Amino acid sequence: MAKPVVLTVDDDPEVLRAIERDLRRKYASDYRVLRAESGPAAMEIVRELKVRNNAVALFLVDQRMPGLSGVEFLEQAITLYPDAKRVLLTAYADTDAAIAAINEAGIHHYLLKPWHPPEENLYPVLDELLEDWQAAFPPPFEGIRVLGNRWSPASHNIKDFLARNHVPYHWLDIETEATDSEVRSLINLLEEEETKTLPLVIFPNGLRLRQPTLAELAERAGLKTRAAEAFYDLAIVGGGPAGLAAAVYGASEGLRTVLIEREAPGGQAGMSSRIENYLGFPSGLSGGDLARRAVVQARRFGVEILSAEATALRLDGPYRYLRLADGAELSCHALLVATGVQWRKLEAPGVERLTGRGIYYGAAMSEAMSARDEDVYVVGGANSAGQAAMYFSHYARRVIMLVRGASLAASMSQYLINQLKATANIQIEFNSSIVEAHGEDHLEAISVHCSVTNEVNKVPANSLFIMIGAAPNTDWLANIVERDERGFILSGPALMRDGKRPKGWQLERDPGLLETNVPGVFVVGDVRHGSVKRVASGVGEGSIAISFVHQYLSRVV
Repeated sequence: MAKPVVLTVDDDPEVLRAIERDLRRKYASDYRVLRAESGPAAMEIVRELKVRNNAVALFLVDQRMPGLSGVEFLEQAITLYPDAKRVLLTAYADTDAAIAAINEAGIHHYLLKPWHPPEENLYPVLDELLEDWQAAFPPPFEGIRVLGNRWSPASHNIKDFLARNHVPYHWLDIETEATDSEVRSLINLLEEEETKTLPLVIFPNGLRLRQPTLAELAERAGLKTRAAEAFYDLAIVGGGPAGLAAAVYGASEGLRTVLIEREAPGGQAGMSSRIENYLGFPSGLSGGDLARRAVVQARRFGVEILSAEATALRLDGPYRYLRLADGAELSCHALLVATGVQWRKLEAPGVERLTGRGIYYGAAMSEAMSARDEDVYVVGGANSAGQAAMYFSHYARRVIMLVRGASLAASMSQYLINQLKATANIQIEFNSSIVEAHGEDHLEAISVHCSVTNEVNKVPANSLFIMIGAAPNTDWLANIVERDERGFILSGPALMRDGKRPKGWQLERDPGLLETNVPGVFVVGDVRHGSVKRVASGVGEGSIAISFVHQYLSRVV
């Protein structure tokens, strides 16, 4: 935790140096001692401390200062730090004014100059005041703060990125200015331009980023965005369960391994609020917990994890070169593609325009608090949709699942079906699909079609979460790696046609079980053609793929 601040203010440089010296000698181990040579300069410091969300424990201020007296400064400062202790330094002739200020400005104590020796005339008074302050002190949040608008897609993207990367942050909704004193205070301290170009990301060191890209945010938040080396034995693109499992097994078996993930480790599984059928966790665990544990494990074995996006692949003999979105390039002997899938877009009028403004793809757990005591709609009938409905039921007044089919039996695990039925505020509407989304700057209503009655009903809605189908993100591999008509990557037996190896295959063996048409390029997880869309399956594929990687490397290295 950052040390609370003790701020001393005096326009006499010699006196200021002396009081700062005495304060540091006694309190530097527990407090950050700052000084200012005038009231206006001190107010600048106070405003910046407030923007950074730093705590101020004590103001020790001279009374006789030109421009802004000690009492006048304190009257302004306590509007930002009402709980800070306030001590006035006065000359003998100012004692009457100091006593009057105890009532007028809430001064806690006044001290006469000179205060020497401090062991008798300074420290006992300050010790008592600081002990009182510490006893009632609620530690402020010290991480990143995000000031934005609930209905802003950019604000949502930042919140979702930070949450999924396990970076602590505090969300401040500018729309709550009238009712939230913290938001109101922060807005008053910021420049007008900063409040007009939201979202604004404020870091503990005072750095402020206006409408940052996710790449800028990743770098400033301490995520690794650039590779430490130019070459690796194994490069893994995609940080879902399959990619993380491959990284753990690869690095633990001595391969120099880099994992490249454009959003956050965990993939779609990382957005699951609860996975209850994963072996070894009888009470279940969240996708975020699974991802966090896997990341810690991977790093322990030396895996380098990059927050970056792979945009192209080129081949040069035994080397595979990956180009990243920032233009950087790294090479490897073996490449493993584990990019998973994205949610399929819902094609209906208004949906694309309102995405990020009340309509979200995936569970988007960062939006749960905003939907408190509202009706939440979830579109989809598979496990991910069921897990999301269970999660949102803890916050929403009611969760309505819109399922295109007539039942959940074919698409959802039975344990989850039972949980949904047992949750009072979850309602399941079968044979239902959305045909239009309505709203100006955010979602206000949806039109739902019932395939049985052929009726369309328009209902109020502010939060809609879509989890339908799956689409692979493999266009960056086009013309190099063979894919099926939907973009899923072919591997192993799926590449063999009439007993013949894929075109261009020059090795005296068939492609391995998880190997693509390019020797040394492997594929695992949901992005693979014919894969089983389960977390455990992805982990299994990522694990066993490393044995194929070793077999390949034994022939090229």
